[in-house]
Amino acid sequence: MRHNNKMHHVIPRSAAIALAGGLMFAAPLALANDYPTSTRVDYVLGCMAANGQNHLVMQQCSCSIDVIAELIPYEEYESVETVMRMNDQRGELGVLFRTERGLQDQLRQFRSAQAEADLRCF
Repeated sequence: MRHNNKMHHVIPRSAAIALAGGLMFAAPLALANDYPTSTRVDYVLGCMAANGQNHLVMQQCSCSIDVIAELIPYEEYESVETVMRMNDQRGELGVLFRTERGLQDQLRQFRSAQAEADLRCF
């Protein structure tokens, strides 16, 4: 009788289910972590400038950007940052950013995420 030298790996059904479940949770985590560190730091510094310069506020502001990152993909966050900067512009360009419905919807979604972050973190 010949033995096959190839090893067969059998994953128990419960382990396969746990692995699949873990992969489902990994996708949102990956999305929440797609914000570059520099963007998170910029947010925290701005938040601290508005709320106070101490360790507790730093923790609250860090929590806040983490919540926002859970709720809004980074690509949308970048778009909202641009809208907020351009809202202050005078002339036709500023009007475009203040009146374009899709951009204003993104801004409302961001403000809603900020409100959720305030509830969870402050």
